[in-house]
Amino acid sequence: MATKKRKRSALKRIRQTTRRTSIKMLARSAARTAVKAARDALEKGGEAAETAVAEASSILDRAAKRGAIHKNAARRGRSRVARRANKSNKKK
Repeated sequence: MATKKRKRSALKRIRQTTRRTSIKMLARSAARTAVKAARDALEKGGEAAETAVAEASSILDRAAKRGAIHKNAARRGRSRVARRANKSNKKK
């Protein structure tokens, strides 16, 4: 059985999908890492916590803009990080 040739358009779609998948995976991974870093910074406290929370919010929004995560998932993530930040500020 001979191998079937693929159309040029199919090959282009494969290239696009591969590229888009890798970009979105990077954005998703960065978002998860930023949220984890923010949580760790909040546990330790200090001024680093505020910047980590702001950075996590920004990265979550960027991931949602690219379509790596759903916009509501980004909002939920921002909300959870902000709630932890407010909770840790009240303890002080």
